[in-house]
Amino acid sequence: MTKEFILEIFSAAAMQRWNDKIRPVELKELDKQAHKMTIAYFLGKFEESKKGFNWLEVIEGGLFEFLERLVITDLKPQIFNRIKEDRKKYEELTKWVYKKLEPVISPLGQDFVGRFRHYFSSTDNTINKRVLGAAHFYATRWEFDIIERANPSGYEIPAIKGFLQQKQERYYDLAGIQQLALYEKYRNFMDLCGQLRFQYRWSHINMIPRTSVLGHMLIVAILSYLFSLKLGACPKRCFNNYFTGLFHDLPEVLTRDIISPVKRSIEGLDSLIKAYEKEQMDKEVFNLIPGEWHREMKMFTEDEFSSVVTIEGKTLKIETDTISREYNEDRFNPRDGKMAKVVDDLTAYVETYCSLENGVKSADLMEARRSIGEKYRETVIGGIDFSALFSEF
Repeated sequence: MTKEFILEIFSAAAMQRWNDKIRPVELKELDKQAHKMTIAYFLGKFEESKKGFNWLEVIEGGLFEFLERLVITDLKPQIFNRIKEDRKKYEELTKWVYKKLEPVISPLGQDFVGRFRHYFSSTDNTINKRVLGAAHFYATRWEFDIIERANPSGYEIPAIKGFLQQKQERYYDLAGIQQLALYEKYRNFMDLCGQLRFQYRWSHINMIPRTSVLGHMLIVAILSYLFSLKLGACPKRCFNNYFTGLFHDLPEVLTRDIISPVKRSIEGLDSLIKAYEKEQMDKEVFNLIPGEWHREMKMFTEDEFSSVVTIEGKTLKIETDTISREYNEDRFNPRDGKMAKVVDDLTAYVETYCSLENGVKSADLMEARRSIGEKYRETVIGGIDFSALFSEF
């Protein structure tokens, strides 16, 4: 993991979407990609028992497509879709994309680079790519519904609406898309996740760029997954680490982003907030998803920063080194929550770095930066020297 790669991911927080249309709210590329992956989780849960489905291919495919968007963000979707229809031109575009990204992704290893290149060279229409395609469509359609209300008779609006309708019909065979069409509660869950696009972190401090809670969660998910690969984590462990990152702040849609100094200001306030979050999640969120997903979602959102394994149906807290040595198998359902916490704070630290680099400085920002840096002056988890990575920023 390098400073350059992390900053490349963070750059999406400043990338505007639909910037040729009237927008009642800011729509950023980072938030779109984050919303897309929460939708991919929902759709994937309905497909995971089918032949050929692979969660790691969904996770990596989402990352590869995100990296591609970072490079081609200036291409209008209409132009990009026309290029994709011409196989030869699309191959030329993907070679150019790789050339631009090579300095950033090559430190992640040749295996990762090889999978990245294969993903765009392969023409296979796998179930994993279809889940990502449907998630991409749904997130785009979700944004378009906002744009359309502000531009009811605007230029291109009817054409875009017709195009999206055509795309929707391509995914009707997916069980998750059918469920979204049938049940309002599932659409409400997607809306709930999307709402975190408009909830900004560090709301009491001027930051540039501003990062939404949802965008922050995607960055934590991506970094947690890549660190999992470095640990040699089994597939289930990679899955748990990624989706813990992607959903760990979901309760904040009910409580807003409460900064750590406030939580620590009164003894017992942090535990009170946690109890309230659990109560509200049970009341407002869990009834929006199938009951058989509840245990997994609670793992992602309730005790998200504990490293755990499951043995004979019981959840046990275990250190990362022990998981790697004794429980690094799918049957133990391992999750490195302690590592997720370090990554969560690393993203906050990088946010302070980016803001300072953009010329924004305040006493609160400098104090936040100092306290996070002090916390991780000497931190090694699973052989990964996080203190060295912190020092790069």
